[in-house]
Amino acid sequence: MPAFILIIAYLLGSIPSGLIAGKVFFGIDIREHGSGNLGATNSFRVLGKKAGAFVTAADILKGTAAALIPLLFLPEVHVHQLLAGLFAVIGHMFPVFANFRGGKAVATSAGVLLAYSPWFFLLLAAVFVSMILLTKYVSLASVTAAVVAFTYAVIHTIYTSDYPFFAVVTALAFFVIYRHRANITRLRNGTEPKIGSAKK
Repeated sequence: MPAFILIIAYLLGSIPSGLIAGKVFFGIDIREHGSGNLGATNSFRVLGKKAGAFVTAADILKGTAAALIPLLFLPEVHVHQLLAGLFAVIGHMFPVFANFRGGKAVATSAGVLLAYSPWFFLLLAAVFVSMILLTKYVSLASVTAAVVAFTYAVIHTIYTSDYPFFAVVTALAFFVIYRHRANITRLRNGTEPKIGSAKK
C-alpha cells in the first residue's frame, strides 16, 4: 500500500498542465516555444496570463493533492505527507505523460508545502512575490525562495528535530536551484529575460 500511494502521487505530479493547456486551448506544444519548459513561467510567456494562471494553479494543486493522499489511508497505512509530495514533484519534473520533460519544480513544491504547512507556504509566497516586484526576475524569485526554504528548514530542525521536514525541504530546494542552473548563468551574464520581455 505505501508503494501504491507513492505511485499515485508520482502520477498526479506527472499531469502536464502546461502541455494540456497549450494543446487543448491553443493547439500548440509549449515545449516547442519560449524556453521549451512545461512550467508556469513558460505558460505565461507563450499562452498568456489566463492560461498561465490556470497552469500555475493546477501545478500547485497537484502537489497539494499528492501530499494529502496519505491522510486518506490513516491509521492503517503510514506514509509521510512530505514523501508523497516529493514523489509528485519528481513526477512534475519527469512526467511519464510527457516523455519525462517537465517543469522546474517551483509550483508543485509550493503545493506540497501548502498541504503540510500553510503558513510556511505563505512565507515563501511572500518572498517569491516580493522578489518579483523588486527585480522582475521569476527565476531569481524562485531561487531566492528555495534558499529561504532551506535556511528555515535548518533552523526549524535544530529546534524541533523534524528530520522528514528537513530532508524533503532540502530536496525540494535543491531541485528548484538545480533546475534553474541555466537561468542562474543568464542572471550572471545579464541575459536573463525579465517579466514581460521576450525570451533571450
